[in-house]
Amino acid sequence: MENSIKQIIDKNGIMVIDGSMSTALEQLGANLNSKLWTARALADSPELVRQVHLDYFRAGADCGITCSYQATIPGLMANGYTQAEAEHLIARSVEIFREARQQWWEEEGEKAGRAWPLCLAGIGPYGAFLADGSEYRGHYGVSDDVLDGFHRRRMEILHEAGADILLIETQPSLHEALLAAGIAEELGADYWISFSCMDEKHICEGDPIRDCAKAFAKDHPHLRMIGVNCSKPIYIAGLVRELRAGLNASEEGKRIPIGVYPNSGEEYDPVTKTWHGVGDTKSFEEYALDYMKAGAEAVGGCCTTVASHVEQVIAAREKFLAQGGTRSMIPR
Repeated sequence: MENSIKQIIDKNGIMVIDGSMSTALEQLGANLNSKLWTARALADSPELVRQVHLDYFRAGADCGITCSYQATIPGLMANGYTQAEAEHLIARSVEIFREARQQWWEEEGEKAGRAWPLCLAGIGPYGAFLADGSEYRGHYGVSDDVLDGFHRRRMEILHEAGADILLIETQPSLHEALLAAGIAEELGADYWISFSCMDEKHICEGDPIRDCAKAFAKDHPHLRMIGVNCSKPIYIAGLVRELRAGLNASEEGKRIPIGVYPNSGEEYDPVTKTWHGVGDTKSFEEYALDYMKAGAEAVGGCCTTVASHVEQVIAAREKFLAQGGTRSMIPR
């Protein structure tokens, strides 16, 4: 069975993204306090990863992100795995998703008339491998050869394993995002670029996100979506407007949808690998509705969000459509 971002948006008006892998795993009892973070669960508790995917499908997600954000060849090898074992675990992240998707589809999805969920292969930035919070700072000081070597083989594995979309996410750096996009184009793989941002106008390295949108608005034929993740929810509506302004400034004419999945507002501590503080008083549902009104066509959650947040996005979508929100007609 096949599906696409366009088909899901045409069917549902807004595509609902799933929530955090890490927080959901921790709620199921997984211990993620290591440099491998969620990748540790691929080896230690794949049944929990499968359960997370099932829970998000049941909550209403139209797509889901594989447990591969921190699953990198150098990271896994530094923690005792051989290269062959590392490559197997990376491919396994897609296999687990596909197994969970098939199970859910046969148990309830097809009968309920739901969309066939897209498999988004989570591809974290080089900063995620450093495991020191660099995905929120960028400026790694490494060469393009290092970045290419870091990304290429993992992207090949995820694409070959059957992911529908390569999700190049939490990108603090326009330069790294463009380099990774170039690899996806060489592979002929559909992909999605998602930035981490410091405020309503800038990605974490400081580039205006409007300029990032302009950089991707042309000459990227396999780009299927652009957006923001793992940033404060209060910034997202403004970022959506900036992205749309940058995309509209292009003369290319390609309609690129915007997808956003923020965290729930806490601050990340890279030492303890935990989130602290309390989000503001606005509900996730209220924020999600704001994002849709600003022009986001896919909405979900990142760190510290779980299935209940996905359910809030579903409620926001219902309100958005009831209030006259139109279904996007995005060119193929």
